[in-house]
Amino acid sequence: MKLTVSHLHCEMADRKRGAIMTNEVLAIEKCKTVVERYYTFGEIENLVRAFDDCTLPKPEWTHQSHLTVAMWYLVHYSGREATARIRNGIKRFNAAKGVKTTLTGGYHETMTMFWICTVSRYLLFADEDCSFIELVNGMLESCGDKNLPFKYYSRDLLMSVRARASWVEPDLRPFV
Repeated sequence: MKLTVSHLHCEMADRKRGAIMTNEVLAIEKCKTVVERYYTFGEIENLVRAFDDCTLPKPEWTHQSHLTVAMWYLVHYSGREATARIRNGIKRFNAAKGVKTTLTGGYHETMTMFWICTVSRYLLFADEDCSFIELVNGMLESCGDKNLPFKYYSRDLLMSVRARASWVEPDLRPFV
């Protein structure tokens, strides 16, 4: 059986901890998040295009869509350019859909930067020979759990006005 990017990513992480997992089932249970898989490059391209021109229906702007768009930009642009495009794109999309940034809703800088860093880290360790579809699906499976930030941040800090407006460092454990 061919190993997927998520299996490779898990195996690499396990090696770094000095414990190579040989049981594939354990690797899947440990790393897999249930996601709706992409099957064609065109699906991803259409998502990004619809996001860019703000025609994506608001209900389709899911956590998975956020991460997929982030990966698209991080693969196609430098880190600085990708980050600017992600930030500005989310703000533009929200405005087009009537989502206002307030003290408790809308754009969230710390959350955006956390996920940009998470996707960037995944890309750093991903298999170079994977297709873009395999990269996206593997990333969504291995680090797409929308509750992941709460392993690093207390709810009070992450939901604070300060965290929404600007990057704040985690308070539970370092994000390295």
